[in-house]
Amino acid sequence: MKIVVTGANGFIGYALSTQLRNQQHDVISAVRRSCGIPNETIIADDLSSNSALTNQDVVIHTAARSHVMNETKADALAAYRAVNVDGAKKLAEQSAASGVKRFIFISSIKVNGERTNAGTRFTSEDNAFPEDAYGISKWEAEQALYEVSARTGLEVVIIRPPLVYGPGVKGNFHSMLKWLSRGIPLPLGAIHNTRSLVGIDNLVDLIITCIEHPAAANQTFLVSDGEDLSTTDLLHRLGKALHRPARLLPVPASVLEVAAQLVGKKAVAQRLLGNLQVDISKTREVLDWSPIVSVDEGLQKTADWYLSQR
Repeated sequence: MKIVVTGANGFIGYALSTQLRNQQHDVISAVRRSCGIPNETIIADDLSSNSALTNQDVVIHTAARSHVMNETKADALAAYRAVNVDGAKKLAEQSAASGVKRFIFISSIKVNGERTNAGTRFTSEDNAFPEDAYGISKWEAEQALYEVSARTGLEVVIIRPPLVYGPGVKGNFHSMLKWLSRGIPLPLGAIHNTRSLVGIDNLVDLIITCIEHPAAANQTFLVSDGEDLSTTDLLHRLGKALHRPARLLPVPASVLEVAAQLVGKKAVAQRLLGNLQVDISKTREVLDWSPIVSVDEGLQKTADWYLSQR
């Protein structure tokens, strides 16, 4: 199978490209600047100026303007749209024109929203309710891709992951690894929320499943590890994987919520204290897919990677 992976030097793209090559696929790694990765193709803004799409079977679009907690651009939505919407649509149109059969787009659970109520889960059939510029751009990109599909016959597959973790992870998850490994006390010992997350191995396995599965065409799938955790439980289990038991103080969530609002960190508090659960029953049933790695296995791999970097 001949496959183009955009964003192949990113967290998801690199893991995906590596696994695809391990499975003997012919992979073109599309990146914006040279990183010395195998079969690298340098692109400026799109793939229109080269032949990277010629004779390819599938394009997997992982490249994006990533979500950031403290956005600095005055018009954040315009910045996200330029990359995540316009870039994805242009690439899909070029893919269709080049004879590519299937286009897999890595979206985000933020299309569904930022939180779920206790006892409820997001599904791929829910009405979209993105709340920030990043989520809006991913939702608009999905709509643009389905429009291209209807017009050209290009098969489109949408995957919306929640928090992704694994070797190479950055951002808030990496910060948690650092805090726990240093034995820093955290006021998160009494958080009784429930959140879905997905290990990079499970996400990559689902993406690869969608490359050829006939039932994946023109469908939207949610993905997770199949086991949801509270923030407190996640920190305890991650600390165990690091061989540094988590030092968690039992501060009530209500106190933390008030404190977060006072210092302008309401969004951070929501991610630590609120619920966000996804329903992967459609993914399981339509694709006959199940997570290949448990939460504890995924956390251990992540911890081992982090310790090896020190």
